[in-house]
Amino acid sequence: MKPENLIQSHRITQKCTTGCPILDRFLAGGLSCNSLTELVGESSSGKTQICLQLLISAQLPISLGGLSAASLYLCSELPFPFRRLQQLSVSFRSAYPQVFSSYDPCDNIFVEAVHSADHLFDNLLKFDSLISKNSSAQFPVKVIIIDSIAALFRSEFDNTPSDLKRRSSLFFKISSKLKYLANRYDLAVVITNQVVDYVASSDGMNGLRIGNLGCLYSSGRRICPALGLSWANCVNSRLFLARNDEIIDHRDGFEQRSRTRRHLYIIFSPYLPESSCEFAVLREGVSGVQATSCQI
Repeated sequence: MKPENLIQSHRITQKCTTGCPILDRFLAGGLSCNSLTELVGESSSGKTQICLQLLISAQLPISLGGLSAASLYLCSELPFPFRRLQQLSVSFRSAYPQVFSSYDPCDNIFVEAVHSADHLFDNLLKFDSLISKNSSAQFPVKVIIIDSIAALFRSEFDNTPSDLKRRSSLFFKISSKLKYLANRYDLAVVITNQVVDYVASSDGMNGLRIGNLGCLYSSGRRICPALGLSWANCVNSRLFLARNDEIIDHRDGFEQRSRTRRHLYIIFSPYLPESSCEFAVLREGVSGVQATSCQI
């Protein structure tokens, strides 16, 4: 390794705000550029909500924690939640009138549907020229979101040696291209992943054990991230989103009311310790409730 490579590897990493001060503190400033961050969780845990908020918060000026940047959103599970994005746009325009007074944040968000893992990889090959042409624009592309990676792999491949080998090869081709784009253009890359039920013994070596953790739980289920250990080795950071319904009122032996509580856990990361933070999904956006150290 050359001396200049060592200097480059220790450069200060820019962060992109999540749009919430509590979550930003929990994540030491926000989501990292030059890096692949995975959000893993069950349906309705809040993965897409955080991604949509990131599309708008990335447009905030650097002085407010943003990147003054546009975003690419690669959607594998249609339809794209455009009404929710518009709702968040209205909320941000109200909160930052001096920033969004002259334009609609939705104008700086590029959405493209992807239908398979091969289709995703083909698109990534084209994005190099797109991002470089856009680099001198008022809002250069600085964020890529893939929602979700599991949907592209879980139905396309069989459980045969040849298919598993081809699947692993695509994992590394896609992640290598994303890391190349992230490093070359200082991008924040966020990828959502699904979960599967975990039924084996909790003491073996498996994708769940990365980060020296025990089992993951959400909605009372013992679960683990989809796509296994090969994919886990492709991302730089893994954040786990859990949701649980909590009964808050009993009357005459009947359950009267419940509320959903969500937590964000750091499973592994090169720059963050294992910890957790409660958050809520509100009409105005995703908002942290508290950040406390926690063992899973």
